[in-house]
Amino acid sequence: MPILDHFGFIAPYYDRVFKPGNRDDLITLAALPVEGMVLDAGGGTGRIAQFLRNQAAQVVVADLSFEMLTQAQAKDGLLTACSHTEWMPFEDQCFERIIMIDALHHVCHQGETAQELWRLVKPGGRIVIEEPDVRTWGVKLLALGEKVLGMRSHFLAPPAIAGLFDESAQVRIERKGAISWVIVEKPGE
Repeated sequence: MPILDHFGFIAPYYDRVFKPGNRDDLITLAALPVEGMVLDAGGGTGRIAQFLRNQAAQVVVADLSFEMLTQAQAKDGLLTACSHTEWMPFEDQCFERIIMIDALHHVCHQGETAQELWRLVKPGGRIVIEEPDVRTWGVKLLALGEKVLGMRSHFLAPPAIAGLFDESAQVRIERKGAISWVIVEKPGE
C-alpha cells in the first residue's frame, strides 16, 4: 500500500479536474450497446461509467479506493464494488464488456489484472484498456511525475499490454495522439 492515499485525497475533486475523453470513441471500441453487464475496472468515481448507463443492462464500477467509489455511488444507476483488480468478487464470464480507462499503470500486478479481466469477460465479449502511451515524451514526463509523487505507477507500452492476455485472445491496438487502446476479444463458444 502506498504511503499516501493519492486517490482518496483527490476523490472529491477528481471529476472536476480529470474530464472524460471522447465517449464516442470508447463506445465504438467497446462495441456498445450490449444487453448484458459492463464492468469499469479501476473505474474510480464512475466518471466514465456514468456515460455508459444507457449502453448496457447494468454498469459496475470496481475500484480499490473507497473514497473514489463514494463518488461513484452518488451517480444514479451505477453498482460499485471495492476490490483490487487482481481479485474481483464476480463469477466467471459474467460481463459482456470490460473497460479499464487510465488505470492499468496504477495496479500492483498488471499480469494478474489481465488474467482476472480475461476470467470475467464472457466468450464473445470484449475488453478495452485505455492507457497513455509511454512511448511518447509527454507520457514519459507524466510517469516521472507520478514517481516523484510516490505513486506506484508502472506504464507499459501497448504491445506489452497486449502480451498480458491469453494466447487465444484476438488483440488489436489503436492510437490517437498519446492515448492507446488495447482491444481484446474473447472467442465465442
